[in-house]
Amino acid sequence: RLIKVFFFFFKNTITQREMTEAQPLELVDKCIGSRIHVIMKGDRELVGTLTGFDEFVNMVLKDVKEFEMGPDGMKCNEVDEVLLNGTHIAMLVPGGEGPAVE
Repeated sequence: RLIKVFFFFFKNTITQREMTEAQPLELVDKCIGSRIHVIMKGDRELVGTLTGFDEFVNMVLKDVKEFEMGPDGMKCNEVDEVLLNGTHIAMLVPGGEGPAVE
């Protein structure tokens, strides 16, 4: 009986804690419709308006500026819309403007 009481208390404590913490996908969901800076694995960064994503954090961005570091320095390209593979995303910065291009 003591084990049942402990399990009940422990289970309820976890549930209450989870309810007060924001989950990662909930934070990304709050960014829909706003500008977001996406840092990819490798030498690419993108800034665009987040229009959607899925449970794998594959993302659709519109009005995108793509920054790529090459041997000649940072290059900037503009793209109307892009679909990003979530496995290649390293970091998301809500409201970020991207790297400074010289």
